[in-house]
Amino acid sequence: MKDLAHAYDNLISDCTRVMNRIKAIYRGRGLKCDGHQIYQASQREQWLAKLAEEGARFRARTLFEQLEQLQALRSGAKQELLRASKQHPDYKLLLSQPGFGPVRVAILLAQVGSPHRFRTKRQCWPYCGLAVVTYSSADHQIVNGVITKRRKVFATRGLNPHHVPALKSVFKDAALSARRQEPFKSWYQERIAKGQRPEMVRWSLARKLAATALIIWQRGEKFDGQKVSATLRGE
Repeated sequence: MKDLAHAYDNLISDCTRVMNRIKAIYRGRGLKCDGHQIYQASQREQWLAKLAEEGARFRARTLFEQLEQLQALRSGAKQELLRASKQHPDYKLLLSQPGFGPVRVAILLAQVGSPHRFRTKRQCWPYCGLAVVTYSSADHQIVNGVITKRRKVFATRGLNPHHVPALKSVFKDAALSARRQEPFKSWYQERIAKGQRPEMVRWSLARKLAATALIIWQRGEKFDGQKVSATLRGE
């Protein structure tokens, strides 16, 4: 499953790279190409006709053909990944959690493998790129010729840089979906109403989703919205 997930992720990156190259041809000539209409096969000849240079048309045509082949390969890799993930015994457990669809569950199963590799959520968060990293400098100062430790609180600098990018994307995207579903919808709206920044609330929600997924995976229990609601109210 891990190889299938890597293959699917690589094909997504290749498709994105080719799509960016196609738009770069038109943007470099001052031609507006917003949206996804430029990638539709039915409008390909219209877009090729906008290029005056023969070399540019040939380049764009080869990129369009390359994109078609990559999209077909990506679709095949996705189906193969989903087929393998559905055979996993814990597939339905993780699928029961809000914000998780078949693809996200498949990537989670492939990248983590076993939930018992993490003792608690504190070990899971760094692996998913959701752990807070703090740095400090100039911890000491000279006062009356004596070196003393400066009274200073560590400054937060962001999330840990060493992680699995695919897992971070899974939980960040899951947070965008789960904020519209209960029991996380009420909790999310309450935090926004209190004046918290939306990006920080989404980060907190992503951490909660990671912790919840780890618990239900380790215990072998399906997602229980009532238990999660009680936990959120007890904060």
